[in-house]
Amino acid sequence: MQRHITAGVDGSRESVDAADWAAREAVRRRLALHLLHVDDEPTAPTGLPELDAPGARERMALDRVTVRLAHRHPGLALKPVVALGPPTATLLEAAGTSEMLVLGSRGFTGCAAFLVGSVALQTAARAAGPVVLVRAGECPQDERQGPSGTGAFRPVVVGLDLDHPCDELLAYAFDAAATRQAPLHVWHAWAAPLVPSADAVDPAVEKAGVLAAVLAQWRRKFPETEVVERTVHGRAGRQLVMASTRASLLVVGRRADRLGPVAHSVIHHVLCPVAVVPHE
Repeated sequence: MQRHITAGVDGSRESVDAADWAAREAVRRRLALHLLHVDDEPTAPTGLPELDAPGARERMALDRVTVRLAHRHPGLALKPVVALGPPTATLLEAAGTSEMLVLGSRGFTGCAAFLVGSVALQTAARAAGPVVLVRAGECPQDERQGPSGTGAFRPVVVGLDLDHPCDELLAYAFDAAATRQAPLHVWHAWAAPLVPSADAVDPAVEKAGVLAAVLAQWRRKFPETEVVERTVHGRAGRQLVMASTRASLLVVGRRADRLGPVAHSVIHHVLCPVAVVPHE
């Protein structure tokens, strides 16, 4: 099967902007793009426009998105797909065969918050591969530096738990940064109380040493990627949300079939696209 990215399209503004982001990512990674519309209640035409119109409009939206992206990215291999079935189960199935699944989320104008639907949350919590959530209103220039958004890519930010560092998370983050030729900022935050003691090891120094050791092999694998290591005392979710204001992409991990408190907080408040990467 051809390697590809899948974007969910339902005709909403957020799904259209997510498809735009997915197309740019597919071009960067030289992958095909599948545009997936899920029809969870297929019915035979009734002949009554007021009943048939919603489904028809959604399928027309898929066609419009396909045509627009084909025009914007002439070399991109596009495949529109209409699937029948429950949305979450269908998206999870698509995630299992895709390099990543991209979904839209409604953004709140003027404040740092996503309005994330239950389907997107369930999919991000259970998918076998990375799920990227993209705010409504996300534009190509938001990813880049400079007043007009035409400069180099903003950094990719990844949040790392030093007690459970994982190859899947770091592989995705380093690859995303390398693909963009962007710096990678690796953040570790801890919230344990600081108890001063004359003979105590400074936790900031200790954690910085552990982080450097974890990243050493990845620096060798990606020698051209600038890596910035940051260890801070504070709540991880809050620190990552603050970092997202200057990022092109935020990468967080999850374990098992659930979103941890950090991933859950980040998903709802992040200011840039967020990739949720499953790991052991």
